[in-house]
Amino acid sequence: MFTNVEHIGIAVKDIAFSNAIFASLFNQQPYKAEIVASESVMTSFFKIGNTKIELLQATSEHSAIAKFIEKKGEGMHHIAYAVDDIVAEMARLNEEGFVLLSETPKRGADNKLVCFLHPKSTGGVLIELCQEIKEV
Repeated sequence: MFTNVEHIGIAVKDIAFSNAIFASLFNQQPYKAEIVASESVMTSFFKIGNTKIELLQATSEHSAIAKFIEKKGEGMHHIAYAVDDIVAEMARLNEEGFVLLSETPKRGADNKLVCFLHPKSTGGVLIELCQEIKEV
């Protein structure tokens, strides 16, 4: 079950430059930065109320973010939704005909399991499902 918008992802060429812009815009520094090696991306997060903004910079010219920026330029990349059970949602959405970009959830940034839905099956919007990783 979808519970809320988890974050909005923005593709950027230079995360340090973009961090300065958004820090000025929001009057605060990012609360977290990390590299997600499996996706060849460097991220930083801002939180405004209950809304998170994720900036994404490619760490490889072959990453999805690099290809996105090459094709479309910097800007909104995806919208992420929190889900209660990512495996169940992936199965449900697959049954509904949505195209999943991975067969199983992957470890993403900000302590999340993630799965993306292909924009061709969602009206042109890249959708990310996110579930908090619960450490046992």
